[in-house]
Amino acid sequence: MPDLRTLRDTDVADVLMLNERNVAHLAPMDEARLHELRAIADRFDVLDVDGAFAGFVVTFGPGTDYDSENYRWFSARHERFYYLDRIVLHEAFRRQGLGTFVYDEIERVAAPYSRLMLEVNVVPPNEPSMAFHAGRGYVEVGRLGDDEHMVALMEKRL
Repeated sequence: MPDLRTLRDTDVADVLMLNERNVAHLAPMDEARLHELRAIADRFDVLDVDGAFAGFVVTFGPGTDYDSENYRWFSARHERFYYLDRIVLHEAFRRQGLGTFVYDEIERVAAPYSRLMLEVNVVPPNEPSMAFHAGRGYVEVGRLGDDEHMVALMEKRL
């Protein structure tokens, strides 16, 4: 049974390892950065499946000091929004409906803010993620980046 629970100190090594394995689609994160994000995030959760580490998710509400260029882009345009910074599923737990499970919960939490914002890589392309988000009703509202790394900034009104 999946459970989305608050990050524990004992999860840090697993989170760092999984982030590093997927860094092509994420921002890098060392232990100092993890603790920095944990301190300002609305949620820094671990996906637990029957006691096994299956992934993690980090979200922010509006008005934080988060230094992400993508977050700041949304902040410059909206007073009320909820931001999904990163979600990563362990390879052994993909294609089992867990992404849907996590998004259902995050969208529920984001509903009072009227919109959930996030970004998806378009250079290099992350086509499975683009298809997943399109299927959930996310629409592209902008782009940031250059020829080597570009993201589609996406929004879902809730």
